[in-house]
Amino acid sequence: MSSVGSPPVFRRPASRVRRTTVGALVTALAGSLLALAPATTAQAAPTLLSQGTTATASSIEGGAFSASAAVDGNLTGTRWASAWQDAQWIQVDLGSSATLSHAVLTWEAAYGKSYDIQASENGTDWRTVTSVTGGDGGTDDVTLSGTGRYIRMNGLTRATGYGFSLWEFQVYGTTGGTGPTLPGGGDLGPNVHVIDPATPGIQAKLDQVFQQQESAQFGSGRHAFLFKPGTYNGLNAQIGFYTQIAGLGLRPGDTTINGDVTVDAGWFNGNATQNFWRGAEGLTLNPVNGTNRWAVSQASSFRRMHVKGGLNLAPNGYGWASGGYIADSRIDGQVGNYSQQQWYTRESSIGGWSNSVWNQTFSGVEGAPATSFPEPRYTTLDTTPISREKPYLYLDGTEYKVFAPAKRVNARGTSWANGTPQGESVPLSQFYVVKPGATAATINQALAQGLHLLFTPGVYHVDQTINVNRANTIVLGLGLATIIPDNGVTAMKVADVDGVRLAGFLIDAGPVNSPTLLELGPQNSSADHAANPTTVQDVYIRIGGAGAGKATTSMVVNSDDAIIDHTWVWRADHGEGWGWETNRADYGVRVNGDDVLATGLFVEHFNKYDVEWYGERGRTIFYQNEKAYDAPNQAAIQNGTTKGYAAYRVDDSVNTHEAWGLGSYCNYNVDPTIVQDHGFKAPVKPGVRFHSLLVVSLGGMGHYNHVINDTGASTIPAGTSTVPSTVVSFP
Repeated sequence: MSSVGSPPVFRRPASRVRRTTVGALVTALAGSLLALAPATTAQAAPTLLSQGTTATASSIEGGAFSASAAVDGNLTGTRWASAWQDAQWIQVDLGSSATLSHAVLTWEAAYGKSYDIQASENGTDWRTVTSVTGGDGGTDDVTLSGTGRYIRMNGLTRATGYGFSLWEFQVYGTTGGTGPTLPGGGDLGPNVHVIDPATPGIQAKLDQVFQQQESAQFGSGRHAFLFKPGTYNGLNAQIGFYTQIAGLGLRPGDTTINGDVTVDAGWFNGNATQNFWRGAEGLTLNPVNGTNRWAVSQASSFRRMHVKGGLNLAPNGYGWASGGYIADSRIDGQVGNYSQQQWYTRESSIGGWSNSVWNQTFSGVEGAPATSFPEPRYTTLDTTPISREKPYLYLDGTEYKVFAPAKRVNARGTSWANGTPQGESVPLSQFYVVKPGATAATINQALAQGLHLLFTPGVYHVDQTINVNRANTIVLGLGLATIIPDNGVTAMKVADVDGVRLAGFLIDAGPVNSPTLLELGPQNSSADHAANPTTVQDVYIRIGGAGAGKATTSMVVNSDDAIIDHTWVWRADHGEGWGWETNRADYGVRVNGDDVLATGLFVEHFNKYDVEWYGERGRTIFYQNEKAYDAPNQAAIQNGTTKGYAAYRVDDSVNTHEAWGLGSYCNYNVDPTIVQDHGFKAPVKPGVRFHSLLVVSLGGMGHYNHVINDTGASTIPAGTSTVPSTVVSFP
């Protein structure tokens, strides 16, 4: 059951573990090995398909015994338990039709004496695959046949006075048909331009792609320039929309450009506020004039870069610029902030920072200015509490591999300052290289085989959810690869498993409303991932702009301990297919999981709440928001007795939450008389703390009465002057 539209069910700790049979443990271990090992034979072996999928049930005994507990992989720690009566069921959605092999039911003491295993393609029309009578508890391994997307244990008769209770309900089979297994590795496709120092016409190729992409804000072109280790002289790589430039070395120093990697705003008359969707990674730059220009706004990352000089974040002419992100980089000279209204820099080393505008935030940055909010508007944390750098493609000799950096705790400075970064390398042969034309069924087949995913630059329509069910799976996009869900499906769901890494792609909503676009964990996820969290990095979500799109909630985080590191979740305010109802999207990001950390969170323009936080001990370092420009009138955003929906709301049930460096801006250009009661909303409790908040009325186009709750001055006295109202700390 989707969590959209309702608060999360309260989770209680699972009951004390009871002894199970040795057979159950052996079966679970075998299933885990099958799920982890890439297939090597011509025929796909049955794999565990149900773990981490969406599970629902006819009833639950209590909040600690949800359906999802029977598919979370925690064999004797969590369980589903029904009401204490017969005729109860639990079902799983495998995400796509599968050829069924067998099911393993690990019963708790309250077992089923008789039950049916049923299958369905639509969740409505069921057929019985097998029946069990005279069950004696323990572990049942039952043979299945045929196909189905939805699999149900339909309990008929209980063996005890309690309900039906399952530690785990495991369904095995194969997806993607019965053909040969998909190969790993292969070429990177036509839109990945691999360059070495001997490649002829490098500048001409860079210029050709830039001419195509400079102003193609909503175009379909996607490109990645990958530079092999070596030295390149006299280049000016101008980076347009949906273009990534990266070094193929393990360290930034392996690939040096004596020249520039440039983003400017000539295409938009010197205004850089729409320089979105691009990135630079893993290079050393010696700028021609001593300073490299990188005038970007949202969804433009600057990672693992070493600039042997200064970095200018403003466009030529110093027009407007609005937001950006630097991580794991070294800038020897000064970073010229100039007209950048907000910026987040994480775990880097800089020679200095020039000035502040509204919201400049730093964590773990050597050379960062000290906290001085509200003037200058600097918010600085000495370290980042938890981090793990984005995975990246590199060359080990002549072999492509993906490097998966290790987790860091209380980190400061770059991960590569002392040489080779810590982490592990995964050969490209363990990745399914996704190319334009690939279907969701094929992508899911590759995942079921145990392959990781490398999306090459392109636009991918999916007619079913991409289900990432295996722990430690890497899904990496090149060149802003874009996934569009068709027919209202959720684009991607991640099971409640350890260590999944999502990075480097864009999810673009389709014209049929999707309930969600990205889900991390099913509802009521409860597994502990503190040692090996799931990370989401440079993953962007868009509703409208390139065409009409709709989604009720863009991103739902149900898993505990997840790290959201640089995302822009955007309901379009320009382009094609936008309007108050045309690209309707009520909620941006909803966090139900505990101990979730967001570093570099950009969420804008949603019809209702942009961010809602229900999980305990959540933390956000840097938040940038704009309210929906296109609200037609005050009534359209009325929230009961409250004027407007907060940009960032912590639910009243939360006891512990902390956030640093948050800004919300309004520009109600359809009806400038609209007033928001506040930008931020949170319960007043000792464990809920905010640092360095501000709200801004852009030119008097709408106003805020307060910053957070009833605290902070109104923006109304500023009139049409764009002057922030600030709160240093709350409460």
